[in-house]
Amino acid sequence: MGSNVEIVPITSQKHDPAWKHCQMFKNGDKVHLQCLYCSKVFKGGGIHRIKEHLAGQKGNASTCLRVPAEVKTAMQQSLDGVVVKKKKKQKIEEEIASVNRVDSVPEGFAGNCQSGDDEFVHFSNVNETSSTALVGGTLGNEGEGKKRRISGSSAIPIATAGVDYCTALVEKRVDGGDGVQIAIARFLYDIGAPLSAVNSDHFQPMVDAIASGGPNVVPPSYHDIRGWILKGSVEEVKSDVNKQMETLERTGCSVLVDQRNTSDGRTLLSFLVSCPERVVFVKSVDASDTVNSPDRLYELLKQVVEEVGVQHILQVITGVEDRYVIAGKKLSETFPTLYWSPCAAHCIDLILNDFAKLEWINGIIEKARSITRFVYNHTEVVNMVRRYTFGIDILQRGLTPSATNFVTLKQLVDLKDTLQGMVTSYEWIDCPFSKQPGGLEILDRVSDQSFWSSCTRIVRLTQPLLRVLRIICDRKRPPMGYVYAGMYRVKEEIKKEILKREDYVVYWNIIDQWWEGKWNVPLRAAGFYLNPKFFYSIKGNIHGDIQSGLFDCIERLVPEVDVQAQIITERNSYKNASSDFGRRVAVRTRETMLPDEWWATYGGSCPNLTRLAIRILNQACSSIGYKQDDIPIERVHDTKNGLEHQRLSDLVFYQYNSRLRDIMTKKEEQDTLDPLSYENVRFLEDWVNSKDAFIEESMKSDWAAIDPPHGNKSMLGGHSEDYINELETVFDDAEIFSGAKEGMEETIEENVAR
Repeated sequence: MGSNVEIVPITSQKHDPAWKHCQMFKNGDKVHLQCLYCSKVFKGGGIHRIKEHLAGQKGNASTCLRVPAEVKTAMQQSLDGVVVKKKKKQKIEEEIASVNRVDSVPEGFAGNCQSGDDEFVHFSNVNETSSTALVGGTLGNEGEGKKRRISGSSAIPIATAGVDYCTALVEKRVDGGDGVQIAIARFLYDIGAPLSAVNSDHFQPMVDAIASGGPNVVPPSYHDIRGWILKGSVEEVKSDVNKQMETLERTGCSVLVDQRNTSDGRTLLSFLVSCPERVVFVKSVDASDTVNSPDRLYELLKQVVEEVGVQHILQVITGVEDRYVIAGKKLSETFPTLYWSPCAAHCIDLILNDFAKLEWINGIIEKARSITRFVYNHTEVVNMVRRYTFGIDILQRGLTPSATNFVTLKQLVDLKDTLQGMVTSYEWIDCPFSKQPGGLEILDRVSDQSFWSSCTRIVRLTQPLLRVLRIICDRKRPPMGYVYAGMYRVKEEIKKEILKREDYVVYWNIIDQWWEGKWNVPLRAAGFYLNPKFFYSIKGNIHGDIQSGLFDCIERLVPEVDVQAQIITERNSYKNASSDFGRRVAVRTRETMLPDEWWATYGGSCPNLTRLAIRILNQACSSIGYKQDDIPIERVHDTKNGLEHQRLSDLVFYQYNSRLRDIMTKKEEQDTLDPLSYENVRFLEDWVNSKDAFIEESMKSDWAAIDPPHGNKSMLGGHSEDYINELETVFDDAEIFSGAKEGMEETIEENVAR
């Protein structure tokens, strides 16, 4: 393109989705469009031709060979939508035309009308009259067609029903889907439901059921919903839960304790059971008078263990507060066949939180927040960022509050080149917000190479921890066989990144404080030992701590002494890869099969060790990821009437277990997240809340003009197979196994102050 070409900003008023995938240029008086993927320039045809190009629709435009698959699909769907709208419009015109094809006026009506052509509606020929003209009130105007008097049963007087009837007809027919969408939205507005309700897995089936019922569908009454429908739904979920509980004899389970603090100061505890295929909700308790007393908390945990069945439980997972530690250890003394374990995700969150308190990391995070705070408080800036990033947002919500800081920081690093291109563009220079203090600060940050170097270093230090967090919260693959290896890899990668021992030991000490120093969790070491992917990769003797973890599990989880002896004997077959463990197919599948499935397939010659391995490898490590804050559990405990208490308890039982079932069946990262939605802003408040310096400026922005995000994918949970594949199978660093013995006298507070 010539030197006289001028880039034209694409404004937010251009709503066609194809505008996000092209750049507009002005060459003299002519406007050209260029594809952002293959750089092909279109000198005519407009945005529709670009859309055909991106969709791969041959005919008027060549096919783009570099367009991402998801963009190609979206453009094809958009083109299909245009065709549908044209057909709808044509159908509307035909129906209105059929109304106009009349020959007589009913006698009663004609008798009430004065004579004269001017008193009646005159229509042009149907093919020369548009529905727009009909609605616009020009029914009596002459077109090029011959004007004729309407008579007969369908004549409509202008003064009474003509315009009203046609308007109603068009309102009913034009974009009928909009009417449905508006009705649904207004219903949600009216009842105060969270707008994210439309993301429910049950929303589309509800719409489909109503549509299939036709015009005569009868909605349920209030008493239907809280009566026979609720009863049937609860029975269905109870049956499903019972099927899950039947598997516990073979696989065992973990009891998860989730704490919720309400706005009125109460503490509610929800108890869940982690089964092989899913997690099930058991019950909730108002523990406001219990939670601060370790003894009373122990009694409550003991009661739940007895209800679930102590013979099935391998561990009870709670928070890491002192009251839970005391109650949990007392529980494990009362029931010597189970463990108390701290929530592994909570431990990772605390580690990341202490990382963020280190002075140099905290400073970089604050600088990064200065960028997002300005961006996400100004409509024009948000839209500009989304155009340059193809709809992908800087803000990302992590699995925990502290993880959110580092997930967003990584996203910022990934978008570095894009952001640098934006702040050096004519569009940014011409933007009035670029002259504001916040805009100038963005220019300084994005242009500062030392800022980016520090961001990149922080990402390298924290990515291993985020990987372990993702493995811990995986909903498809039990994490117990991987978490020990994951934490080994965390220390190893930090050591490789920093090199100097006096520097990396600072981070190791933080890890030891929250992961290894306070609690001994033999299950994690045993999971490592029993995962063939890792066990057979170790050359020479396995480290003593790992072997001790296995022996501890044998003694605690297998109360029969004779069975313990058999397991020790059978261990030699596993260690030496003898019997079926040594088959070529067993060797080939050590890394590809899930470890518990591998044991179920090849462990037949060692039945006692196999049973123990399957039970350990099927256990959860965390209670995070199953919290359902929007389920009104507090209503159950507000109700003093016994019958209504039962009904509400059953309702919560259905809601919670239905959600948990949907979580486990939902495809990974299928939701598109809006970081500015209320549900996400609560987790991102430090990254989006305005500072006083530009609150007044942001108030001038218009939320209705914000371009919707379309490239953000949920990172909350989902399958972590890629993360597991990244775990190498070399474990030969003795310093990692022994821990940072030197420098352990340095406290976390001293580390943070450095």
